[in-house]
Amino acid sequence: MQLTDIVIKKLSQAGRHTDDQTKGLHLWVKVTGQKYWIFRYTHQTKRPSLCFGSYPDVGLRQAREKAIEARNQINKGLDPLQEKKAAKSVPKPSAAPRFKEFALAYIETMRPKWRNQKHGDQWVATVTNYAFPVIGAMDLDKIETHHILEILTPIWHQKSETAARLRGRLERILSAAITRKLRTGANPALWKGHLENLLPTQRTSEKHHEALPYNEIPEFIAKLRNADGLSALALEFAILNASRTGEVLSGLRSEVQGNVWTIPGSRMKAGQTHQVPLCQRSLDLLLVAQSQDPDSKYLFSRNSKPLSNMAMLMMVRRMKAGLTVHGFRSTFRDWVSEETDHSPEVAEMALAHTIGNKVEKAYRRGNLLERRRRLMQDWEDYCLSTTTAQSPLPIELEN
Repeated sequence: MQLTDIVIKKLSQAGRHTDDQTKGLHLWVKVTGQKYWIFRYTHQTKRPSLCFGSYPDVGLRQAREKAIEARNQINKGLDPLQEKKAAKSVPKPSAAPRFKEFALAYIETMRPKWRNQKHGDQWVATVTNYAFPVIGAMDLDKIETHHILEILTPIWHQKSETAARLRGRLERILSAAITRKLRTGANPALWKGHLENLLPTQRTSEKHHEALPYNEIPEFIAKLRNADGLSALALEFAILNASRTGEVLSGLRSEVQGNVWTIPGSRMKAGQTHQVPLCQRSLDLLLVAQSQDPDSKYLFSRNSKPLSNMAMLMMVRRMKAGLTVHGFRSTFRDWVSEETDHSPEVAEMALAHTIGNKVEKAYRRGNLLERRRRLMQDWEDYCLSTTTAQSPLPIELEN
């Protein structure tokens, strides 16, 4: 039957009337005149019926939409009737969670998508220190713009980076609450078109990681080789391989096979596996580090525990004030550009930088490992150009 709203209103004949436009959808007219929407389907040799509700509470259009949704579930191997029963069995919360409860639950839900535990801990720390004292005990639906301003204003200039990150985190938490229908209305932590009209724009810092001029690297490495301590080994290894601090400190001995160090994507900034061709000096540094802590799984460790995040930075500061470990990656890049004929693409892959150009990415399907090996060998030769010995000097670890 070609069902329309006019036809349905006039329909009085008892029985099931099939909708010719929607497979499985029927209008069941009872002898009492009551009308119900029934969806008949086949699932695992059975022919169950699913009721969508009575007419006119559920209109023709709504019934057809429900039938299509049920058909999509069937196509996925699901039983719409069982899915409906399961949804009804889920208990409804007695009350909406307060901000503190919801925020902590949201952070735990998001942790698997973040690269490391530390990132989630930073979320917890910022909302605990700054947001919870103001809105922690409040209902999600009661939080307004003036509450967000009360949180952000005291630190907006004094701790501008922390304030900016905190605002973004509050926006995401409250956005999740809106999505889950635990909050109505606009997001009070939204920046564009909202808080940007109430808070002054923060001045972005133009300060970059301080880098050592590349012509000073050979002398720096020579002094570093005379320094005592495991952190000196790790720092030299990081410089020679243009690696990030976290990549080195979390590096595992099992990741080194022969003269290639393979870092899993979970520890890389771009989230992709990165192979590092290790030259002889780097291999020697690993042997020295292993001799100091034979049973450890880490490349550089004390008592089977990796060095702290500050270990290499403190070593750099003792060598020359103002420098950062990350800055040596810029030193390496400057040297490649100004002193060598190695291509920029090889240098960028050595730094594990993300490729932004889709055309370029399509042509660079390999990892250029051998070309990068030649580049890193030239870099090592340059770094060690003022040293007299190519084997590791005896190193006594600090207490």
